[in-house]
Amino acid sequence: MKLDNKKIFETLNPNKVWVPILIGLGIVFGMFYFDPNLTSENLKVIVDASPLYILLAVLVIFFRDLGYVYRIREITDRKLTWVRAIYVIILWEFASAVTPSVVGGTAVAMFILNKEGIKMGKAIAFVMVTAILDNLFFVIGAPIILYFAKGSIFPDSKLLESQLGDSLQAIFWLSYGLYAGYSLVMAAALFYRPRVFKWLLIKLFSIKFLRKWKHDAQEYGNQIIEASRQLAGKSFRYWLPIVGATIFIWSSRYLMLNALISAFVPLDLLDHVIVFARQVIMWIVMMISPTPGSSGTAEFFYGQFFAQFLGQYTFVTSILWRLLSYYPYLILGAIFLPRWIRQVFFKRKNSEN
Repeated sequence: MKLDNKKIFETLNPNKVWVPILIGLGIVFGMFYFDPNLTSENLKVIVDASPLYILLAVLVIFFRDLGYVYRIREITDRKLTWVRAIYVIILWEFASAVTPSVVGGTAVAMFILNKEGIKMGKAIAFVMVTAILDNLFFVIGAPIILYFAKGSIFPDSKLLESQLGDSLQAIFWLSYGLYAGYSLVMAAALFYRPRVFKWLLIKLFSIKFLRKWKHDAQEYGNQIIEASRQLAGKSFRYWLPIVGATIFIWSSRYLMLNALISAFVPLDLLDHVIVFARQVIMWIVMMISPTPGSSGTAEFFYGQFFAQFLGQYTFVTSILWRLLSYYPYLILGAIFLPRWIRQVFFKRKNSEN
């Protein structure tokens, strides 16, 4: 597989950080300007935050990222050093932050791993594994956490009711079904019958109105076969830490908001479960957002999902939430990218000469 380097570097462009920042700030400003309930007093309530829980939220985010670094090292059979794994994760997160969530940074991740010395076939396999595991966490974990939420998973918001009605639930379950189907098909293709999957793809894209994408489908089938070959024979000892890290990563991603909300208002055990469960719902909404890193979409829906718990603290916590979970990756990506390019492209070329 050959990646379009030009398109990759168009994605990995530090100047792109301004697009999601401006969109996010525009939505936040619009919410503040047009909502009569939001005043300067809503910003002053930040002093009510518990420093202990704010610190806990920061630590949870740190450990989540450490989980990402650990997982990519384990997936690559520790071919990456800790430092190189940190570079990979920061740039991967940066690519995801500057592209629409529905697109993601998959191709960029393959490119980065390849430039870090991982053969392309293995890079494809490793990125596919992470995608499948992430999706399976949602597919398997969502019904469990939603069950414990005791039916209080969808927000009681007049705005959402007037604009979406029951369609929010329909969107969630439809998206869940699509994710579940996609994850199961890809898992079967990667670990069970890759050649059958390629044959089905070619047959599907032999249909007249799909024929122009037949070559791409054949290439994708070849990628699946090569990725499957790279993963064949991996032992239980290989998969156990990777699966464990995936559970840890996504649990940490959601628990950060639990800690942040707890910094302003007390939550009992059921409240914590509901906050955790609603993030699963909101994740689906954010995944279909057309904006880079779900900018604007995330800020808007945050209030609809969590105002019930936060009241006057909704606005300020929405800003803190994005400051902790999103904007750092834009900044770190813009800092680390030029260094990575110098290390990978220039220093290595000089050493070869």
